Amino acid sequence: MIRQLLHTELESIENDGIRIDLVKQFKAENEVRVPFAVSNFSVLLIRNGRLNIAFSDRAKVIRRQYLILIPENSVCTKLQASADIQLYIIRTTFDFAFYTCYEKELADAFSFLMMKSEHSIKLDEKDFKVLSMIYRLMHILQNGSEKPEVTSQLRRICFNLFIYELKIIHTKYAPELNLDFSRRESLVIQFLTILAVHVKKQHHVQFYAGALFVTPNHLNKMVKESTGRSAKTFIIEALVNVSKLLLTDSDYSVAAISDELEFSSAENFAAFFKRHTGLLPTEFRSKKNK
Repeated sequence: MIRQLLHTELESIENDGIRIDLVKQFKAENEVRVPFAVSNFSVLLIRNGRLNIAFSDRAKVIRRQYLILIPENSVCTKLQASADIQLYIIRTTFDFAFYTCYEKELADAFSFLMMKSEHSIKLDEKDFKVLSMIYRLMHILQNGSEKPEVTSQLRRICFNLFIYELKIIHTKYAPELNLDFSRRESLVIQFLTILAVHVKKQHHVQFYAGALFVTPNHLNKMVKESTGRSAKTFIIEALVNVSKLLLTDSDYSVAAISDELEFSSAENFAAFFKRHTGLLPTEFRSKKNK
């Protein structure tokens, strides 16, 4: 079940860009099939039991009171769980974090953590209880039956509280992950911020480099050094995610989506989508409907 959660894209879940799951009474094979890619930025909090996990052959054993952050597209090479494992998992996307944060400072801190390699932190009892409470609140709100407009606002407040607590934890336990950003890190965060706003209309590195007053080569170099991926890769991934989101809305025809995303034709949009997903837009929509 843990593998399934980490490997499932949020676009295939009925949600608004964030999902909170509580894993308990774990009943699965001890050795989980590996390797697999983690599909979304994920933050795990271990409530009980033991999790043996490895990325790029760097294994770690985490137990109760451990927090582990796993960036999107990290490749898990080992995953074993004890029978009594219990943990919370938050999965989210950059777009959701960008549009949900009340303060730019929090959005920047969260973006920075999303770009870093996976890492774990052992919390003291007080911080563990505070973070557990936030997880529980978010889980309850996600699965509650209150009015959507009320629930949405409360979830936003809780998510900002969650990011704020993550920032405090990293300042306290991992000062080496200095959240006062270098010029390179600030540039990458600004790029991701502009991308979230303009991806529907702007598909080329040149636009984002110009908005940041740097050359395309310099932007690619900075993004690659910070994240291991090129600026173009981020643009393609963001465009695919927006396309999937629009395709889940039956009010949009494929031609209308092509126009919305400023492709030269519906055929070019279909070719782009299939090249990066393996499915035609109509096939993806049909699969989602089923």
